[in-house]
Amino acid sequence: MSESQVNNPLHGITLEKIVASLVDHYGWSELHNRIKIRCFSHDPSVNSSLKFLRKTPWARKKVEDLYIFTQKRACQ
Repeated sequence: MSESQVNNPLHGITLEKIVASLVDHYGWSELHNRIKIRCFSHDPSVNSSLKFLRKTPWARKKVEDLYIFTQKRACQ
């Protein structure tokens, strides 16, 4: 394993899995309440969200941060 990945909580997790997990946990409406991104509120789908998040680094960072937060809370 690469030394740079040792402490990376997202190592090996695809963006698709992150989005799907958040949708399962929060639902589209609550996900939009937590992260104000249009693709979560107007005709939301995993595929349309992935297209947007792959092109928009600031939005992807927010989604990844929420995923990490959610996973840490689940482990407590």
